[in-house]
Amino acid sequence: MKKRYIIPFLLLSLGSCKQDFLNQEDPNAVTVENYFRTENDVRLAVNGIYQALRSGNNLGEGSALFSEERSDNTGRDDNQSNAGEPFQFNDFSILPSNSYLKSHWANMYDGISRSNTLLSRIDQVTFETEAMKGRYMAEAKFLRALMYFHMVRKFGDLPLSTVEITTKQQASELAFRQPESVIYTQIVKDLTEALDSNLPNTQWEYAVGRTSKAAINAILGQVYLTMGATMTENKQANLEKAEQHLTTAYGMRTFGKLTEIPYEQVFDVNQKMTCKELIFQIQYLQGDQIYSSSIARNNQARGETINSRFPSTGLGGNVKMDLVKDYEAADTRKDFSIRFASSPQVNDWFITKYRDNSDAAGSQGWGGNDFILIRYADVMLLLAETKMHLGKDAEAIALLDEVRERAGLPSYAISSADANYSSKYPTLKEAILHERRVELAFENHRWYDLIRNYNAEELVTYFRSKSQADYGNAQISNISTKDRYYPIPFDEYQLDPTRMYQNQGY
Repeated sequence: MKKRYIIPFLLLSLGSCKQDFLNQEDPNAVTVENYFRTENDVRLAVNGIYQALRSGNNLGEGSALFSEERSDNTGRDDNQSNAGEPFQFNDFSILPSNSYLKSHWANMYDGISRSNTLLSRIDQVTFETEAMKGRYMAEAKFLRALMYFHMVRKFGDLPLSTVEITTKQQASELAFRQPESVIYTQIVKDLTEALDSNLPNTQWEYAVGRTSKAAINAILGQVYLTMGATMTENKQANLEKAEQHLTTAYGMRTFGKLTEIPYEQVFDVNQKMTCKELIFQIQYLQGDQIYSSSIARNNQARGETINSRFPSTGLGGNVKMDLVKDYEAADTRKDFSIRFASSPQVNDWFITKYRDNSDAAGSQGWGGNDFILIRYADVMLLLAETKMHLGKDAEAIALLDEVRERAGLPSYAISSADANYSSKYPTLKEAILHERRVELAFENHRWYDLIRNYNAEELVTYFRSKSQADYGNAQISNISTKDRYYPIPFDEYQLDPTRMYQNQGY
């Protein structure tokens, strides 16, 4: 755990040496002690926290392995490549020694560490206005809360740190798992304090790719919904707060109805800076070898050209037949989001939701797709789910219907009269969960939706009710109640098996 809290973009030495010539400072290095001097230093450090999100081991476009591929939407049928470790996620056979899981844990705590260091050092800097200082603090707290929120849902109890780690002893003292409730309390505290700033309501009033009060309210609402749906204490109060914050986020939109924004526009690289549905996204730079997006080229299957000009030789982004069958016949989102690759080497469905065939992306597929973390259809369906829990079914259905209308589908009332629809989604809860699945497919929400709506036992029942033929090579029968959480990476557990205890079943 000790090394996890050292921020990589600044040099921090925890060692010492008696020889004076070895104690001299490297003139080309910048220590934490010497870094935070100007307001611009703080701005760049905040940028460094956002930059941490870009990694596929954090929340960037390649992070589907840790969420979407855990669900029934995607996965991989190859159980041999990379020692079969990626296959373990969807196969419910993940081991504490899994190196991908270890990298994810380390990278997330790296991002948290960056936030902690900035917040611990910001008082060293004199700002022209206190409002700008408060804005930078709000951004750091939002990003820290966002990463802890993703981690607590995956691992449960977690080590918690909100200060800069400067010594090995301090790191060792903090390397113990604290209850989920404690982690959620800190997440709520960070997000609530972030709202008490001069951040604008939308990213368009600040900068695309940076947070806003709409984004903070959206995540805070989802946090309260998760607590209200999964915890026994304060259920009603948490759900009411979820409704409050999701309603506030929804009220900050700059459009009228969702039908004003075509579904395709949400993912159009030429409109990513202006699309009114986007609330918060991770940005990538089109045409740049280092900072470009590779999601379009990586999802494209052999013989296809719809995503990218890059000539693919692989299978593309895997789509489970279980998801393909969940699209309703008239759903316009299906043809935009997925496609069947007829190449004999593929002969399967692949993801087409992310596309960049531009001259700027070129034949190398250096795309400009941003990875969307929060958008308004997501907020609307979260709000519908919240209202459903609060017994406000009519209001929930109105939100559900607006999302369905854009997809070219009939209202919930009309659809419920259809025997096929009503047999697949007999309750409003299942209808909303279905709608979130097809609306937000491949945006890394599905696993979180499942564990929010089903407890460990129900999750096992849900997966085992599926057809193995529609699930691919990963074995549904492997799932057990232990799979509600990931194991704690072995190296972290080994630090202190008592205080870094392993999750049950691993």
